[in-house]
Amino acid sequence: MKNEKSEQQRICSKCVMDTSDPIISFDNNGVCDHCSDFEIHVKPNWHTDLSGRKQLMQIIEKIKKAGNKKEYDCLLGLSGGVDSSYMLHIAVKEFGLRPLVFHVDGGWNSELAVHNINVMIDGLKLDLFTEVINWDEMKDFQLAFFKSGVPHIDIPQDHAFIATLYHFADKYKIKYILNGGNFSTECVQYPMKYYYYGTDMAQINDIRLRFGTKKMESYPFSSIFRHKIYLKYIKGVNVVKPLNYRPFVKKDALELLEREYGWKPYQQKHFESRFTRFYESFWLPERFDFDPRIVQFSSLILTGQMTREEALEKMKSPAYNPGTIHEEFNFVATKLGISREELQGYFTMPKKYYWDYKNQQNIFRYGAKIMNVMGAEKVKKRDK
Repeated sequence: MKNEKSEQQRICSKCVMDTSDPIISFDNNGVCDHCSDFEIHVKPNWHTDLSGRKQLMQIIEKIKKAGNKKEYDCLLGLSGGVDSSYMLHIAVKEFGLRPLVFHVDGGWNSELAVHNINVMIDGLKLDLFTEVINWDEMKDFQLAFFKSGVPHIDIPQDHAFIATLYHFADKYKIKYILNGGNFSTECVQYPMKYYYYGTDMAQINDIRLRFGTKKMESYPFSSIFRHKIYLKYIKGVNVVKPLNYRPFVKKDALELLEREYGWKPYQQKHFESRFTRFYESFWLPERFDFDPRIVQFSSLILTGQMTREEALEKMKSPAYNPGTIHEEFNFVATKLGISREELQGYFTMPKKYYWDYKNQQNIFRYGAKIMNVMGAEKVKKRDK
């Protein structure tokens, strides 16, 4: 991985986003549009003070009312990451909610993720529902994305999580889903060139039909229409992001989880999955020259949790361990049932992107605009 920016690559003077984002723009002071989006579109709609607390408590009361006399009053997906773990803590300890906690096992759980899930469940004395994805189908789905040449090869994992989430909500008639998404650590968006929509069924089906070999008889699929329209407006399923209504400082959350539960931190965000760790630390930076840390660190810079200097210093070293990446490469190949040479072939093959396959990008964008007009969702500049 390139440890220094090339002369042609420009970096924001306020955060660390750079021109590896193909549509980034800068003002006269060298500040990027991600920073201006944060100031114009995020901050005015982000309330973690008393007004935010009041809004959150009103939502909590609605959740409790909807779940009255039911075994569970909300649904929460637990990955073992800091966001979902901390959210589970406050849901139970602070708000007295009774969540149905579930986990999707896509075959790539790290030992650390298993530990963190177990200590949270044991510490809070909860039951855990685990959905195990058929490995033959998952493996074939992931290989299809490798063969397609696109950067967003984590979609098979992500889609399984999203689809299972909504399947559980529908099956158990739960009206509220607690989502760990938050502005505090995720206010900067990943470029669509590398992180395409995970629920675009037109693209998923196109790639599967071209490169897959399995019928995918048990893998859970869910289209954007199902969970954005049918489940939301017909079935009345609501998604709530509690961490956006209260102060959420990553460092403080980590300290609490370690102190209260014996939870252990990861080297980087999203590293609960060994596949995602390989994908974000090595595959994206080395094959596509895009380091996801610029997005993650920029979010922390804009919310005052990291300095730009700290981020730049961390970026001098690759996210993967050069001394062990050979073994990690072999592990991924073996896990997928292919040779190292075949995986290397996917690494060096011509690059493809979402626009090289069938897609519903326009539908997603128009839908976001409609939601914005209706007031259902706030849309930032880059969503339009």
